[in-house]
Formats: sequence, C-alpha cells, structure tokens
Amino acid sequence: MGKLTALAVKAALSNPGIYQDGDGLFLKVDKRGGASWLLRIQRDGKRQDIGVGSAKMLSLADARLKAAELRRAAKVDRRDILAERKDEAAAKVTFREAAERYHRENEPGWKSALYAKQWMASLENYVFPKIGKMPTGGVTSSDIIEVLTPIWQEIPDTARQVRNRICSVLDYSHAKGWRATEAPSGTGSLKAGRGLPRQVKQREHRKAMPYAELPGFLVALRRKPSYGRLALELLILTATRSQEVRLATWEEFDLEARMWTIPAEHMKRSKTHMIPLSDEALAVLKKAEALRQPDTNVVFPGRGGQPLSDMSLLKVLRDMNEPLHVHGFRSTFTDWAANQGIADAVVEAALAHKTPDAVQAAYRRTTYLGTKDQPGARVKLMVLIATEK
Repeated sequence: MGKLTALAVKAALSNPGIYQDGDGLFLKVDKRGGASWLLRIQRDGKRQDIGVGSAKMLSLADARLKAAELRRAAKVDRRDILAERKDEAAAKVTFREAAERYHRENEPGWKSALYAKQWMASLENYVFPKIGKMPTGGVTSSDIIEVLTPIWQEIPDTARQVRNRICSVLDYSHAKGWRATEAPSGTGSLKAGRGLPRQVKQREHRKAMPYAELPGFLVALRRKPSYGRLALELLILTATRSQEVRLATWEEFDLEARMWTIPAEHMKRSKTHMIPLSDEALAVLKKAEALRQPDTNVVFPGRGGQPLSDMSLLKVLRDMNEPLHVHGFRSTFTDWAANQGIADAVVEAALAHKTPDAVQAAYRRTTYLGTKDQPGARVKLMVLIATEK
C-alpha cells in the first residue's frame, strides 16, 4: 500500500523535496518547479534510480503501474534498464549530429577559422549525403569505403583528410557512449591496398595546361558565363588558389584602387595577401556583379548563397573535357613566368609562397606592389598575364 495520496502529490508539487511512496517509488520536486517520479532499485549490489516520468504528466496511479513494470523488468527479467535507455539514446545520435558537436567542441583549438570551415565543408560535400543520417553506432568500414571510393583516386589528398575526419568523429562518438567501438583502423580495412585501392595518383604532379594553350581555353571558358566559370577565370588571371577565389566576398575588392586584399583566414599560410587587378580581372568582377544575388555577399555563390564547393571548379574543367587539375593553373603561371624571364622572387610573391631561405625571409619585406605613381613588378606582371592570355 503506497504512502502517498493524490491530494498529497498535488500539494507536494509546490514544495521542493523528496516524497516516498514505497517499494522504491518516490517523487522528487526541485526548486525550479520540476517534478519527477523515480524508482530506486538494487542491481548487482549497486543502487540505481530509474526515471519513471514527469509528475505533471503521470498521475500517482499511473506512476505506480509503470514502476511495477520497471521493477518486474529489472528483478524478474534481469534487464539493465539504464543501459538500455542509454543505448536507445545513443542510437538516435546521427553521424551529422556527432560531427557537428565534435566540430563545435574542437574548433577553438584549431589553427585557423579557414581550417575549421574547410573541415566541416569536406563532410558536407562528401560524407553527410551518404551517412549523415546514420546512427554513429551503425557506421561500418564498408560505409566509409563507399563514401571514399568516388574521390579516392580523383582527389587523393582530400580523400585521406575525409577518412581521418570520419574516424575522428567515430572515436569521439565512442568516447561519448554513442558507439560501442572506436573507428575502424586506418591500418586495417581503411588502408590503401586493403579495403581501399592504392592511390596511383597520390605521387603525381597535378596536371597543368601548357601555357601556349591557355588563350584558346579562355575563349572557350567565356562562352557560357556562370559563377563557376567566372571564378575559374579570375583564378587563372590572378594565379590564386581555389579556396581564395571561392571564399571571396565583395568587401575584399577595392575596384577603384584595382586591388584584391585576401584576408588571412582565406589564405593557406594564414597571412593577408594583396593582388593587383588587371583590366581583364576587373571585367570578370563586373560580370559577377551583374549576376550578384541580393541575399549573399559571396562573389561566386553556390547553393543557398554559400561559397562554391571545392569540386565546383573541377566540374567546370570536366564539363569542358579537360583532364586537368584546378591547382595546375598555378603551375601554368609559373612556367609562363619563367619563359618571360620574370624574377623568381616576384613570381613567388605573386603565388603567396613562403620564402624558403630564412635569411631572405627576414630581410626581404617587399611585396613588389610599388605605389600608385610607380607600380611595382607584380602590378606589371598581372597586366602582362592578362595581355598574354
């Protein structure tokens, strides 16, 4: 026979405390107004408090009935109710949810905001469409291999990064109790030559277009204006990297001063980079401005006004039947500059490369931009690129 009555429960809801009913069932009312039914049992010599339900949702009679069912399950059927509930909760945590929590908790310790953005973007592009809705505990080696196979040979560096990021999320999920095991080992089924094929392209240089073919390519590129094609043209005219073009916003451009200032968080070396703009580069920006979307400040937006994905520019090349790599245009620029007799230091500055010689890096501070009245070597270089192309 229980000690509590319906009237006693009603009165208790406005008075914080613990109210025993008997046989392990009790009502707990906290200072914030929360009220819960709990069942206390002994399992393997240890006390367990099992939640029965909200006292504002369950009547005293319903709480006693449910407590009896839980007591029978624990004592007669020998079930571990708390472990079962934990497993049920873990089964609801999807890979996307786990990745977002991992990203949020670890982002402050990463080297730059750009890296944090790239980390999540790689999962958005390649992982979430296939396993984002799967429970973390259900992701297997075969699922990961299915994600990686389409990009394993095409973009090997990115594919390996994606593999490592998937495994980091799964290890994190294991530590949180959402997954029974750690991630599949990178030395096991996820190693090249085992579950995944060997990456035959990983040691090859990125394929580049001979600079003599570039003028004709640009003519074909300009025939069908699109954000992807305009972005690729600006990349070629400025010798920049894909991410620097894709992430560009209108605030970075001073069209009157003919200067593009790329912020440090968009740069590989996390250092601000300034690029003088030629007439041809300005023309690209003018075309992009004519297509400008009112709800985004990204110069070359993709879906939802967000920056284009890192596969967008490669897709432009594939659609034009060019078996090249986007990054290869920087190699094309380097070959062309060498043929023109441009000083290596100027070329390296244009590419935003780190000066390899420590002494030179300490003393050579110039950016070769010059002044408005006396344009520097890089200003002349950008004009020469556009003229040649």
